[in-house]
Amino acid sequence: MQRGDGPVLNWNSPDSSIALAESWLRNSPADVPAAASRADLAERLNGILSQMLRSGQNLHHPHYIGHQVPASVPLAGLFDAVSSVTNQVMAVYEMGPWATAVEHALVRALCRKVGWDAEASTGLLTHGGSLANLTALLTARNVRLPGSWEDGAPSNAVLVTHPDAHYCVTRSAGILGLGSRQVVKVAIDPQRRMDPDNLDRVLTRLSGEGRQIMAVSACACGTPTGAFDPLEAIATVCERHQVWLHVDAAHGGGLMMSRKHRTKLAGIDRADSVVWDAHKMLFVPALCAAVLYRNREHRFETFQQNAPYLFDPSVPGMADIDSGMRTVECTKRAMGFGLWGLWSLFGEQIFEQMVDRVMDIAQRLYEFLNDQPDFQALHTPECNILAFRYVPQSLAQAADSVIDAFQRDVRTRLIQSGHFYIVQTTLDNRAALRVAVMNPMTTTDDLQELLAAIRDTGQQLNRQDNVAGDL
Repeated sequence: MQRGDGPVLNWNSPDSSIALAESWLRNSPADVPAAASRADLAERLNGILSQMLRSGQNLHHPHYIGHQVPASVPLAGLFDAVSSVTNQVMAVYEMGPWATAVEHALVRALCRKVGWDAEASTGLLTHGGSLANLTALLTARNVRLPGSWEDGAPSNAVLVTHPDAHYCVTRSAGILGLGSRQVVKVAIDPQRRMDPDNLDRVLTRLSGEGRQIMAVSACACGTPTGAFDPLEAIATVCERHQVWLHVDAAHGGGLMMSRKHRTKLAGIDRADSVVWDAHKMLFVPALCAAVLYRNREHRFETFQQNAPYLFDPSVPGMADIDSGMRTVECTKRAMGFGLWGLWSLFGEQIFEQMVDRVMDIAQRLYEFLNDQPDFQALHTPECNILAFRYVPQSLAQAADSVIDAFQRDVRTRLIQSGHFYIVQTTLDNRAALRVAVMNPMTTTDDLQELLAAIRDTGQQLNRQDNVAGDL
């Protein structure tokens, strides 16, 4: 895969893939094989593993530049495998003593990277950015809206964010009892960042209306284009209004490992809570997301429950160590082993090198697009995410709807070919192609090949349309 041999995506229709997976279940042995048939069992195991490998998405292929899911460092998978095989679980320390110790060590290290005092701050690991954002915003709700845990959120409560925030922020508002209609979206600037002046006006208006502001949720970076909100200015506004500042740095948090790029997150140390996914820009297998709090006193505000069958009242000091009082999960896998293992083996410079590499490759793609008259970069990349459009001369005067459909058709045909994997998005109500450079093995030659493949695919579609028109 790293050499780029074979397809990126082994495309099959969902129905055929499901049918194939079901056939393995239907044709499984009727009895556990006896010792005499171990060779048959080994052959079947080989077949199952081969089926898994040839039927999925190949993120380690240098032509995978699609979703914000990395080509994980293989050694991180080995550390994770130790956790899976030994079934290390967490909730109370005695069930997963080393897993718990590793999580606490990682949380302290990540808090220091944010710029906080590791003794005064705290946090936890959880299963993905959506659950991490929900957990952090639940904490914000309980701190800023006292009594919400027992009585529900007040009807005049609001959550403030902006249009490019991840959909899980609005989803969290629904889960937390605010309601999705109580999410107020602040205007963004031409670079698709939250506008601090507009935020100030919105908070002033909401306060004047007697609304209770649960939190402001900023992005570092936004999902559509990778834009970083101006956190210093936003933090100043939030402090003036005495509002909880939450920063969703699920993707862009990795830049805190880079001396070259961490300035894009200037001001993040002034946030009350931060979400940071290691399974994005720290290149470990999914899922491993950190929820970090600047104030250690907030560590038990998320939940206000007792579980006597889990927690031993004879050792109350263990509540600070056990994870079950602070996470949605009770049983929780030891998700920190991959990140802890890589960091321990290579040092944090491995993360800096990989972050700097994918950032540089994204910048080179931007330069290539600007050199081609039939491609349009839709923004200057602030991260490793870039949205663009392919508009050949034959479509230069076409209706917007035609060009939009063309982008989606090109993308669908391209990924089904297995040659490249990219995604699509919508910016300002227009369809666009979008890449996220998540494999440090991707080269500038791969980028040039991508542009050629998009042109090829577009020309094939145009020829088919012309033939259909003639018929």
